[in-house]
Amino acid sequence: MAKLYFRYGAMNSGKSTALLQAAYNYEERGQHVLLAKPAIDTKEADHISSRLGVTRSVDFLIPPVADLRALFAHHRGELVRRENEALVPEADGRRTDVACLLIDEAQFLTPEQVDDLLRIVVLDGVPVLAYGIRTDFRTQAFPGSRRLLELAHSLEELKTICRCGRKAIFNARLVGGRFVFSGDQVAIDELSTERVTYESMCAECYLRESGGRIDGR
Repeated sequence: MAKLYFRYGAMNSGKSTALLQAAYNYEERGQHVLLAKPAIDTKEADHISSRLGVTRSVDFLIPPVADLRALFAHHRGELVRRENEALVPEADGRRTDVACLLIDEAQFLTPEQVDDLLRIVVLDGVPVLAYGIRTDFRTQAFPGSRRLLELAHSLEELKTICRCGRKAIFNARLVGGRFVFSGDQVAIDELSTERVTYESMCAECYLRESGGRIDGR
């Protein structure tokens, strides 16, 4: 049975690397995948890039108000059509179809779009691997991540470490090199007047930098 997987972790925990590796594993076995990410993530335009230097373009971007199931159905149909028109059919005679949908930066999906992911899995029979971060720089859950935690068949935490060597669970925001603990939930580098960066931190280091503040208070 197809399942909805949510693989989450703090910044720099290797989420994009894991996604690209999963896509490679499917394709190495002759299976077809579709890669997508929310259009709000403008950092790499229509590409997914890992810290190891591997880059790949997505098959489609997901606008904030898009019907994700309908969008997937369209690109699934296009993939099947292209493969059926190819000169060389599937070597083993299998019917061409999408073996998996992979979503990067899934925290930026709306709750309704996460509901669509579950429908794709259950009603359309296609597994979905969604990768994203759980909470923002104020320690609040992203709406898309919260819904994935509620609906996913399988949850897997991808781990990284803080500057002190402890396990990192929070994502601190820096603007112009200074930590900030209030502001809009989403701030993409290219959309900012000052350079916005993020640092993965353990709870102890986060509280030390914030002066004990949590959730912007």
